[in-house]
Amino acid sequence: MSNETQDEAQEALLKKMDAAELANHVTHKQLLPRRRLAKTKGNYPWLSLSVAVFFIDQLSKGWVSQNIEMGNPLTVNAFINIVLAYNPGAAFSILADAGGWQRWFFIILASIVCMVLIVWIVKMRRGHHTVALALALILGGAAGNLWDRIEFGYVIDFIDIYYQQYHWPAFNVADAAITLGAVILLLDALFAHPEQ
Repeated sequence: MSNETQDEAQEALLKKMDAAELANHVTHKQLLPRRRLAKTKGNYPWLSLSVAVFFIDQLSKGWVSQNIEMGNPLTVNAFINIVLAYNPGAAFSILADAGGWQRWFFIILASIVCMVLIVWIVKMRRGHHTVALALALILGGAAGNLWDRIEFGYVIDFIDIYYQQYHWPAFNVADAAITLGAVILLLDALFAHPEQ
């Protein structure tokens, strides 16, 4: 069938349709691709926040590694120092002296956590902005520390918060993002759905 014949057949079909059917036909034909596109987008924009956290974390660790000497802290103010510290363990240096096996354990664990978070963010129903924000922060932080473990075998920490002689264990941007994300999740669970 030639293009001309197809056009004539389509024109004849459109003439037979009444106005309501025609409007319905056009609406479905025009909006269906947009709906599919909207569903495809899902929560992917939240992953860009995770990527931003990852890069900020890596850039800050790179700067500290190049500009701060081990044992020679940079004083920011009366409560914060920038130090260079290597942590082969978990938070608060748990398992830091475990003999090396902990590196692979934390790499495997962090990889699984990152994959679960990616799937969770992408599959989550849209509109849950608080949860998506929290998960994106946790994902970015987990990926930042995972990269350190793969590349160096330890995590680079550099933020030293202290009061007089009492020091909080050194941490980094990734740790801060994970902690903030966990706090947001906790607050959302406690206060966002009072009816449940």
